[in-house]
Amino acid sequence: MGEVTVVGADDGKRFQQFVEFPYQHYRGHPYWVPPLRMAQWDLLDKSKHPFYKHAEMQCFLAVDGAQVVGRVAAILDRSQFSQDRVGFFGFLEMIDSGPVANALLRSAWDWLRSRGAKVMRGPVNPSTNYECGLLVDGFNSSPFVMMTYNFPYYSSLVERAGLNKAKDLLAYLTTAAATDGDRAMRVAKYRMDKSGVKIRHVNKKNFKAEVESIWSIYNSAWSQNWGFAPLTQEEFQLLAKDMKEILAPEFALIGEIDDRPIGFALALPDINRALKAAGGSLFPFGLIKILYHKRRIKTLRVMALGVIEEFRTTGVAAGFYATLIRQAQKLGYGECEFSWVLEDNILMNRSIESLGARRYKTYRLYEGTYHYA
Repeated sequence: MGEVTVVGADDGKRFQQFVEFPYQHYRGHPYWVPPLRMAQWDLLDKSKHPFYKHAEMQCFLAVDGAQVVGRVAAILDRSQFSQDRVGFFGFLEMIDSGPVANALLRSAWDWLRSRGAKVMRGPVNPSTNYECGLLVDGFNSSPFVMMTYNFPYYSSLVERAGLNKAKDLLAYLTTAAATDGDRAMRVAKYRMDKSGVKIRHVNKKNFKAEVESIWSIYNSAWSQNWGFAPLTQEEFQLLAKDMKEILAPEFALIGEIDDRPIGFALALPDINRALKAAGGSLFPFGLIKILYHKRRIKTLRVMALGVIEEFRTTGVAAGFYATLIRQAQKLGYGECEFSWVLEDNILMNRSIESLGARRYKTYRLYEGTYHYA
């Protein structure tokens, strides 16, 4: 390897190389799932995506001569910055090289520090509301929808570059058939009846109003969680619009007391099974492959469950789990992933384990506060 150079990659050919690098880097890998290129372009479009109305981002490429050997983005989210002055890195991909990792992370840190950051954390793509975390355990299967995948050597390179573990995010796996949905519902129903909780499906005919209710719950229920990044209404609506295409109403739930929404739960069919076949492109045959495989998907990711703090003892969380399980059984779903859960969220981890789920993947967020070697 020659001398590694880091260059900005915010427009033109360099930006295209930034987007394309993972498709070359993981080409032929049995577990990596190529995201749709058009979705990546949309997510990284600082002139159009609503995330960048409250954030700045600088993309970097590591090059060795004419060859791209890595990428990273430095991200400054003003909605979080004023409180703890944390900057972020994300979209990290690299060959197995210490000099490449050092150069990329140093460039991201220097950019963030020059803007007042006191610590750098990541990876987030571009915040914890999207894909985030470095996979450090569980490399022998493909990720579920909106979860990440990377080569096993990434964690050692990041740690040797000077970053330390900030928090682990856990993923659990079970099967619908292995869980006693009726028993779970009996336990939940007793508490919900006492509290007056009702659980219903999201009404797709009144989708905009439903999304507004869920957005309010989301920012309230997660506001005290470690690493929480508030979502603007515009961001949330865009995420909801994207998810609506694969949303099954049976797996989008709202909990209410006296018609007041107090919590929600969301599980998505694992569209990654279809995206993998498309190879990242809709044309010429990607769309046909996605539509074909989409009909055959019988795996599910339980990706969000939130309850406003004052209502967390009403049994609604248990009711959500029980309802999702019974619906999955009824519709013939097999594997179900619960992800991600903070490692120190003891109550949530115990609840998931009580359903018979096993921890099978670990994702890690790193952070550092100093120059890299």
